[in-house]
Amino acid sequence: MADTALPNTIVSFIHDSIIGFINNLLWGDYSVLIILLVVAGIWFTASLGLVQFKHFGHMFSLIRSSTKSDNEGISSFQALCTSLSARVGTGNLAGVAMAISVGGAGAVFWMWVIALLGMATGFAESLLAQVYKVRDKNNQFRGGPAYYIQQGLGKKWLAVTFSVCLFLGYGLFFSAMQANTISDALNNAYQIPTLYSGLVITIIAGAIVIGGLRTIARFAELVVPIMGIAYIVTALGITLYNINAVPEMLMNIINSAFGLQEAGAGALGAALKAGIQRGLYSNEAGSGSAPHAAASASPNPNHPATQGYIQMLGVFFDTIILCTCTAVIILLAGDIPAGEMTGIRLTQDAMTQHIGSSGLHFVSIAITLFAFTSVVANYAYAQSNLRIFGIDNRWGNGIYTLAYLAMVFWGTGARLDVVWSAADMALGLMTLVNVIALVLLTPTIVAVSKDYFAKHDNDKPMNFKKGDCAIQGKTEDGIWS
Repeated sequence: MADTALPNTIVSFIHDSIIGFINNLLWGDYSVLIILLVVAGIWFTASLGLVQFKHFGHMFSLIRSSTKSDNEGISSFQALCTSLSARVGTGNLAGVAMAISVGGAGAVFWMWVIALLGMATGFAESLLAQVYKVRDKNNQFRGGPAYYIQQGLGKKWLAVTFSVCLFLGYGLFFSAMQANTISDALNNAYQIPTLYSGLVITIIAGAIVIGGLRTIARFAELVVPIMGIAYIVTALGITLYNINAVPEMLMNIINSAFGLQEAGAGALGAALKAGIQRGLYSNEAGSGSAPHAAASASPNPNHPATQGYIQMLGVFFDTIILCTCTAVIILLAGDIPAGEMTGIRLTQDAMTQHIGSSGLHFVSIAITLFAFTSVVANYAYAQSNLRIFGIDNRWGNGIYTLAYLAMVFWGTGARLDVVWSAADMALGLMTLVNVIALVLLTPTIVAVSKDYFAKHDNDKPMNFKKGDCAIQGKTEDGIWS
C-alpha cells in the first residue's frame, strides 16, 4: 500500500488543487469559457452573415467534389474524416451521458445551441488554417492555430502558448481519456483487465501513427463513415420503436433546458454548463483542433473557404446528428442517475434496455472504434506543431511518440474524474487562446469569406490567389501563388 500511496496523493493534489482551480475559472463559478464561446459564436455568425444557415445546402454540395487530392495534401473528404475521427469519440457516447447525468435532459438543448453557433466559429478557424498553411519537409501541407497566430498576428509567444496547450490536450490527456473510455467499456462488457486492453490499444495505435498523417487519414476515411452510419441507423430504429414517447422526451428537454421544472434556476444553470462544456468537447468548434486537419487538405475548389464549409459540416454531423442519437437512446431508456458523473456505462445500460444484451456489445464495439479513431487523430494534431518548437526532426518525433503512447497506456487504468478533468483543463486553455486569436483575425476571415461569396454568386473561377483580398500578416511563399 505504501508504494501506491505517494503517487495517488500527488495525483489527488494536482487534480484537486491545480486542475480544479483552472477548471473552476474556465468552466465553473466564473464560466469564462462558456461566456466566451457563446459570444464568439454570435460574433462570427453575425460577421459572416449567418453563413451556417444561409449556405446550409451549399455546405453539403461541396462534399461531391471533396474526394480529390494531390501530392501536397490530403483530400477535403479525408480532412473531414480525420477531424471527425478526433471529434467523434467519447464525447458522443460518454460525454453526452455525463452531460445528461449532471445537467439533466436540458443539457441536450444547450449542446444543440452551442453546435449551431459553433458552426460559424468552426468555419472561421478552418478558413484561417488554409490561408496560413505551410509546407513541411516532405512538401505536404501543415497548419493550425499556432501557424495563423504566428503568421497572421506575428505573435510567436502566443503561438507557442497554444502549442503547449495542444500538446497537453491532444498529445497527452485526450488520448489518455479516450483510452480510458475504451478500457472501461471493454471491462464492463467482457471483464477484460485494463492492463491487457491498454497494451493492445497502445500497440495498435503505435503501428498506425508511425505511418504519418496520410496513414491516419486513410484509416479515418475507412472507419468513420461506416461506424457513423451504423450508429445513426441503430438510433433511428430505437426512436421509431419508441415513437410514442418522443413528444414527452422533447418536452422534457425543453422544460429542463429553461429550468421550468421543480429545480428551477439550479437546473437551468446545471443544464447550461453541462451542455456547453460537453458540446464543445464533442464538436471542438473554437478549440483549434480541427484546423490542423483542415490545413492539411488540398481543397476543391482551391479556396480557403471551401475547407471552412467542409469542417462546418463536421460540427453539424458530430453534435446535431451523433450526439442527438446518444441523447435519444439514453432519454428514451429512462432511469438516469441524476447528479452523478456517469460515463460510457450509462450509454451501455440504456442500449441494453432497448435491444437486450446485444446492446452492451454494440456500444462496446462502437465506443472502441469511435474512441480509437480519436486516439490516432489526436497524435496527428499535436505532431503537426513540432515545427513551432523547432523540433520537427527524427529525435523530436521519437520523443513525442513515446510520450504519447505512454499516456495512452496510463489512461486505460487512470481514474475517470482525473482524466476528464485534465482533458477539460487542456481543452479550455486551448480554446481560450484560439478564440482570442480568431477575434483578432476577424478582418481576414471576413475578407476571404466575401471573396468566396462574390465569386460563387457571380459564377467566377473559385480558385483563390494571393492578392485577391487584403489579409493580415503574410502567407508562406508559393502556397497561394
